[in-house]
Amino acid sequence: MRLLLTSDTHLPLRAKRLPDQLLAELQRADVVLHAGDWVDEATLDLLESRSRRLIGVYGNNDGPGLRARLPEVARADLGGLRFGVVHETGPAQGREARCAARFPDLDVLVFGHSHIPWDTTAPGGLRLLNAGSPTDRRRQPHCTYLTATVDDGALTEVTLHRLPPR
Repeated sequence: MRLLLTSDTHLPLRAKRLPDQLLAELQRADVVLHAGDWVDEATLDLLESRSRRLIGVYGNNDGPGLRARLPEVARADLGGLRFGVVHETGPAQGREARCAARFPDLDVLVFGHSHIPWDTTAPGGLRLLNAGSPTDRRRQPHCTYLTATVDDGALTEVTLHRLPPR
């Protein structure tokens, strides 16, 4: 099962549209996970129409329309792994322990908010992934997103994709 992970798209404030490279990945993904801060409902509509399966949550910059359509935390069993998606996880310091305590029933937690790519494993085995942002790199050198594969109950081929400058 091929996954596409993204968050913090912030359209149309940080960019006018999603990058072509990310849009092309939608066609290859079995599941798309978006960890919030869509900002506009048109981006949710676009991903819903082009994704085989979309799992998304709202973020701190998402208004009432998005909050009415999306949960704060989403959970799904994907290929034998228990995934969770949430926007905010608090400061980087202590993140692994905090998330392991908050989500003891998960194998993988996908989060957003910081725009900083992140891939760590907490004591106890919870994998934490942040795809960065495909549209707003902030202090990062590149805009980014992640792809991964779930194969026989294992998360493999987790790849950070750097997007060309706009």
